[in-house]
Amino acid sequence: MNLSLPPGGVLVGLGCDLIDVQRIRDVLERHGDRFLDRVFTAEERAYCLGMAHPHKHLAARWAAKEAISKTFTTGIGAELGWKSMSVYHGERSEPLVRLDEKATALLAQVGATHVILSLSHTETAAMAVAALVRA
Repeated sequence: MNLSLPPGGVLVGLGCDLIDVQRIRDVLERHGDRFLDRVFTAEERAYCLGMAHPHKHLAARWAAKEAISKTFTTGIGAELGWKSMSVYHGERSEPLVRLDEKATALLAQVGATHVILSLSHTETAAMAVAALVRA
């Protein structure tokens, strides 16, 4: 996937989020599967929990969902749920976003055609930048 704005493309929305990895670790220790099931899709849980340091990957996906919700200017709530969006990896390990039916309708409503996402994490922090674009 080309992660730059396509020629003639229009930036419709931009969002970013930064989270402390320890915060996700603490919530996971307190709430366990209830937290995982509420926030992450089965695909996201399987990927993250299969990694050597799952907290970093879960934190990056949390940040991605927050950043994406900011691009729509809705936040997480009635219009856009935690599991309305799922982060997965493409052929070159680039982060991609899968939207459910409700989120896809919202994407069209705001005049965008797709979501571009960038993720990064360290031992202590995870961040995401998301953009809605119209090709």
